[in-house]
Amino acid sequence: MITLNYKAMRQVVFLLLLVLTVNVLIAQEPADTIKHWKRGGDLTVNFSQVSFSNWAAGGKNSISGVGLFNYFANYSKDRIGWDNSLNLGYGLLKEEQRTLVKSEDKLELNSKVGYKMTESGKWFLTSLFNFRTQFADGYNYTNINNPTRISGLFAPAYMTFAVGIDYKPTDKFNMFLSPISSKFTFVADDDLSAIGAFGVDPGKKFRAEMGGTVKSELKFKVVKNVDAVTNLTLFSNYLKNPQNIDVNWDFRLNMKINEFLSANFLTNLIYDDDILVSLDQNGDGIVDSKGRRIQLKQLFGAGLSLKF
Repeated sequence: MITLNYKAMRQVVFLLLLVLTVNVLIAQEPADTIKHWKRGGDLTVNFSQVSFSNWAAGGKNSISGVGLFNYFANYSKDRIGWDNSLNLGYGLLKEEQRTLVKSEDKLELNSKVGYKMTESGKWFLTSLFNFRTQFADGYNYTNINNPTRISGLFAPAYMTFAVGIDYKPTDKFNMFLSPISSKFTFVADDDLSAIGAFGVDPGKKFRAEMGGTVKSELKFKVVKNVDAVTNLTLFSNYLKNPQNIDVNWDFRLNMKINEFLSANFLTNLIYDDDILVSLDQNGDGIVDSKGRRIQLKQLFGAGLSLKF
């Protein structure tokens, strides 16, 4: 039986981030190696603020801020392709006397290594690694006076390993197909694992699934100074309800105002057949049931932006 704790999970993620960082730094050393790397990213900090004073129509004072960081480091030489990306996001919202709440929370690491099947072809034999979690606790605010903690750091965390074929016709599009992949769900928090949150058995902190994965990415220009990036991941668990496919879809719209100002629109849609969402069926502020639902998050903001 596999047992994990918070300290072990933290060490795993630290090691993964360290490996990615070291490999990127190594690529900066020899001149003949640099030409095989393509690296870049962006850092965005968005702010919004609303203030009222004797405003007859009513309203609430509020302030919010969101920080987004995206970085990629891709290597290509001969028949070898290695794509890496790190996506971070965190935001906070404050309304008058109410407690500070988070509005965005994301940590995702991707790494994909492939070998080109033919020298001039667009198909790669590929292995893929993906890790997702969050930075801070999350709460259900159905009862605003007594919010319930429903998530935390490494609760949940998702890790995927897959082997398959990757189709990369251009730098703007790729699709990865894997008939053999494994998905691991971690709930490192004792209280959340005790109630079987995020599909783990009550009292367990680890759940493994075996299935098939499809993962695609598309980058395109909408109009001048407006770019879009969309990622879609599908997973079918062969061992339990394979027809109920897990979906994770990200969409990001980047609108450049000038060299340092930009606006961003982000959406994230999730459906996981193993996650039961807390529901308030009669609207009285009390959670009275749980059920499977499509999860949707949207974020729009404008602020400072730096590309590198």
